[in-house]
Amino acid sequence: MKWETSVLQLPDSRILPLLKRAEKIQRCLSKAVITHDSLPEEIKYIAGIDIAYSAGRAYGAAAVLEYKTMRIIEEKTYSLNMTIPYIPAFLFLRELPPAIAVARMLRVKPDVFMIEGHGRAHPRRFGLACHFGLVLNVPTIGVAKGLLCGEVRSIDDSWKPIIDGEEIIGAAVLTRKNSKPIYVSVGHKVSLETAVKIVLECSRYRIPEPIRYAHLIAEKAKKET
Repeated sequence: MKWETSVLQLPDSRILPLLKRAEKIQRCLSKAVITHDSLPEEIKYIAGIDIAYSAGRAYGAAAVLEYKTMRIIEEKTYSLNMTIPYIPAFLFLRELPPAIAVARMLRVKPDVFMIEGHGRAHPRRFGLACHFGLVLNVPTIGVAKGLLCGEVRSIDDSWKPIIDGEEIIGAAVLTRKNSKPIYVSVGHKVSLETAVKIVLECSRYRIPEPIRYAHLIAEKAKKET
């Protein structure tokens, strides 16, 4: 996707057409997302992916955890220069390259990836977690701190659906009492019910352990650099 990295070097009159092209790509690829479970009977390893930023660089971090114990067994980081700003609903332009690069560095093969970002809970049903899952052909779950689209009418249990129009696109999940919800959605090869179950099983705090550890690793790499 060479055109993606040139967005900021173009005049404003040409940025909009490129984003419209990106939107068409998202809509097209969204049809390839698998929304049913394609996981092993027993999940042995789960990985969290998160990206941090500092001084024009992006720091991708991957943390692989043993599923039963939530013990870290591998961690990797990857950094690169970053000139693309945050554009709502186009997070893949900014975060997909470091996320894919750091995931490919892993020696241990995770059974499922947890991505800090949205999956199907996206205006075009194709957030970062979906894009990541399709590129690597792996099961992925999107976990975000904020709502990008849709609405949650109420939360009186561990989770409630995110509804956009008449479609359920994700779930607002309470991982801890008296805490704000997190927003979970299908990335690829995982059903929403299984995604919520995995998130709850991986949560000791508000943020699930795979992403929490990946965030700590990314922040550490950023500070050391």
